[in-house]
Amino acid sequence: MYHAAPAGEGMPSPYFFVAAAGCVIAPPERPPSLDPPPMSAFAGIDLTCLRGDRLVFTGLDFRIEPGEALMLLGPNGSGKSSLLRMMAGLLKIFRGRMAWDDLDVHEEPDQHRRRIHYVGHLDAVKPVLSAVENLAFWARLGGAADPHAHAFQALERLGVPHIAPVPGRYLSAGQKRRLNLARILAAPAPLWLLDEPTVALDRAAVRLLEGIIAEHRAAGGMVVLSTHADIDMPGHRILQLDDFTPAMGDDDHDDEHLDEHGDEEHAA
Repeated sequence: MYHAAPAGEGMPSPYFFVAAAGCVIAPPERPPSLDPPPMSAFAGIDLTCLRGDRLVFTGLDFRIEPGEALMLLGPNGSGKSSLLRMMAGLLKIFRGRMAWDDLDVHEEPDQHRRRIHYVGHLDAVKPVLSAVENLAFWARLGGAADPHAHAFQALERLGVPHIAPVPGRYLSAGQKRRLNLARILAAPAPLWLLDEPTVALDRAAVRLLEGIIAEHRAAGGMVVLSTHADIDMPGHRILQLDDFTPAMGDDDHDDEHLDEHGDEEHAA
């Protein structure tokens, strides 16, 4: 569950979201007219992920160019969700770096945030707000000039315009998932990070998502997603996460850095 503490009347801006892990996320202030920076290649170099005292993956490299799609595959526990959260700036990198071309994401964190949309396992739907109010918040945060208009358009594109006035608490699992995915359309961002986006979707909705992804890529956008289901993304590349699983007994990390690097940190 996500909880929100409103500030002011109507649709508050900003909200302060408290994630399930107990971390407080203060959305960065962004001028409504601010567009995402120009698209460029996004890459990770020699990445190591540490969760608690366990190395999840190590020595991982990736690179994604405008128009490309990267599918993350691997068994449960191989680090697919961790890598997506790392890309989104929600999980610390234990070793390695990520960069847009030659610009390290840590040097320009605000610019990095403007370039991404992250949709995780949990549907960030405030139960007391209507579907369009939920989505308008994300559109406003993403810099949309007319958040409510963008929200209605995104709901229509996802095939659920009828849920616009419905409070979040009354939405079905599939409707919540479509609402969550509508965030990627409500405000522009070059890179979409999608963690199991087809969960709770029927086949018709999956086909709709496939078309939306294809349109995004045709316009130069990039997509990284994890999935256990079939999804059609012509020309996509595959990153097999279990290829980077450390060998048993690989404990060359420094124990004194476990607490510093092993905890999750929300950076949004």
